[in-house]
Amino acid sequence: MKKVVFLFLLTQFAFSQHKFERDSVIQFQKNMNEHYADSAKSPLKKKDVAVFKELEFFPINENYFVTAKFIRTKKEKPFEMKTTTSRKPIYLKYGELHFELDGIPCQLNVYQNVEFSKKPGYKNSLFLPFTDFTSGVESYGGGRYIDLEIQKGKNWTIDFNQAYNPYCAYNEVYSCPIVPQENDLKVEIKAGVKAFKK
Repeated sequence: MKKVVFLFLLTQFAFSQHKFERDSVIQFQKNMNEHYADSAKSPLKKKDVAVFKELEFFPINENYFVTAKFIRTKKEKPFEMKTTTSRKPIYLKYGELHFELDGIPCQLNVYQNVEFSKKPGYKNSLFLPFTDFTSGVESYGGGRYIDLEIQKGKNWTIDFNQAYNPYCAYNEVYSCPIVPQENDLKVEIKAGVKAFKK
């Protein structure tokens, strides 16, 4: 039976910040490793938990902490997001994030899970999935996720050092959102977690 992943890792791992803080990324990595090593919580298969030491991350790099121009999209209709199973959770395109990396203009859509946003304490939670030129090479082929919270103003920050893999990268029993095609970046994001070596 497939396990459904409704909740993202926001409360466990992600740290909202207005400026780059290396210590926050170190803590993010520490929290992830502790979570994955815990047999009661880990998405890893039992045989992988038994030998797990730590996840592999790209080197922490301040260049992947970016400031993006946020554009709120209006009159968007909720839609069914495809997943790795037949499950189709309802999402809303919340807005667009425009920024540059290595001089290349980039755009990512940021989404809100309609059901998830109704849960106490998660009204401001947003979902930022993406693929990039490292996907299927150094990072998981299915792309990675970043948890965001709604930020004030038109300038939002994204820390790709806190990008993580969907649970499906570790165990096929999970049902995970598939990164929408429009969130494919034409750059390398050498930040965040790498592909899991089984």
